[in-house]
Amino acid sequence: MNRKASKSQGRGRRLVAASVIAAFAGATALSTGGAAAGAAAAPSDSAPGVVTIAMATVGDPGNPSVGVVQAFKTVGTPGPEVTLPAGTGIYPTCSAAPANAPSCLTVGGVKDTYQIGEFPVTVSQYVTFLNVADPAGKNLRQLYEDHMNPTVWPKYGSIAYDSGSGAGQHYTVAYPEWADKPFNFGSFSRGAQFVNSLYNGKVLSKTPSTSGAFQYDTYEVRLSPKVDRGMYDMKDKTPTRTASTGFVLPSNDQWIKAAYFDPKGGGTNSYWVYPTGPFDQPNISVLNPTTGDVINADQQPLATYNPNDPNSSVDTPGAPAGTAPTWCPAQAGATCNDLPSDFPPGLDLQSLYMGNVSTVGQTKTPSPWGAYDMGGNVVEHTDSIAPQPPGYNFLRDWRYYHGGVANAPAYQVAIYGFGYFPGDPQIGRIYPWMGFRVAIIGNLG
Repeated sequence: MNRKASKSQGRGRRLVAASVIAAFAGATALSTGGAAAGAAAAPSDSAPGVVTIAMATVGDPGNPSVGVVQAFKTVGTPGPEVTLPAGTGIYPTCSAAPANAPSCLTVGGVKDTYQIGEFPVTVSQYVTFLNVADPAGKNLRQLYEDHMNPTVWPKYGSIAYDSGSGAGQHYTVAYPEWADKPFNFGSFSRGAQFVNSLYNGKVLSKTPSTSGAFQYDTYEVRLSPKVDRGMYDMKDKTPTRTASTGFVLPSNDQWIKAAYFDPKGGGTNSYWVYPTGPFDQPNISVLNPTTGDVINADQQPLATYNPNDPNSSVDTPGAPAGTAPTWCPAQAGATCNDLPSDFPPGLDLQSLYMGNVSTVGQTKTPSPWGAYDMGGNVVEHTDSIAPQPPGYNFLRDWRYYHGGVANAPAYQVAIYGFGYFPGDPQIGRIYPWMGFRVAIIGNLG
């Protein structure tokens, strides 16, 4: 894909007009949750319809699981704020967790070797996917919506739309600075269709590499326009995996193992509290104010998160000093703090939308398996189905997500920072820190 981005030639279409009030309730209460070592950014894509995705190998099959005391507040639900667990919140089993602790979840055990994206899916990769999956620009599958448009949301709009462009050219990276940022308006539905495009596509090459103890394979894949069926049948009310080999969204256990399980036995029962280290909260990224590049990568360990969120009553004790990492494209100019016109009136942008995502890989702090940005930047969707959360009296397709965001405090980066979110992409349309990364199960050869 040509990474030179064009500016939006218009405000784009107003694809949805639903109220955002319910979704906004989670914009500050969300609780959850680069390159091969030494590299600075994800590989770029060079041909139309082709993406290049680096995958880290996660071995030690049959590793033990642990019990983790969950700290979360479901998006939009009333009730008390989050209660943090004592100590690391990690126990050999849930039966060993304190009886008076919040709910415990058994996590992290995976019986097979698999691979996980070295980085979350980037804006440039998602744009390539949009133009393959929706060459006519009709947006019939809700893969795009106007809050992604920089003329609608100057600070967070990463993808421009032009109705007058030719087939397969309606979507572009908003500005060049966004190309290697994580895609920031994700959902389970969008992630699953991206995976289907990979699953139904053609692997053009597979290149192995190593960096220290980490093992990688870099795949060049020509995407398929077939996105309704593949690894996931999107016509199902609750899509699940349909095959034992191929591209997937990681499960909750696969995501947690890649982020926190230490094959060398470090941490608590072999699990780290943070994807950047066994016990200590990472330092906070400082970003170039107009490009979003990390400028303090020498301050390891490092993650893109907000250490002292004034909207949170549970700022993690001992959080390092610092402020929310943020930037705004220089091209936005004086419009940088403008809200979308369909937002409810009276929102305080300065206090609600502080952090912004950084270029993938530039924090340079790997997980125990060599994956980057698993703490902070964007919260990442998994394909694991979550139970109906308290306070909801109607059925939805709920999934676990994990990893924290650029706008949230450190507890969301921790292993105990869980969240649920509906698969419906419209619920997150005013939450510009949602992404996903892909995984591979089985052997693609």
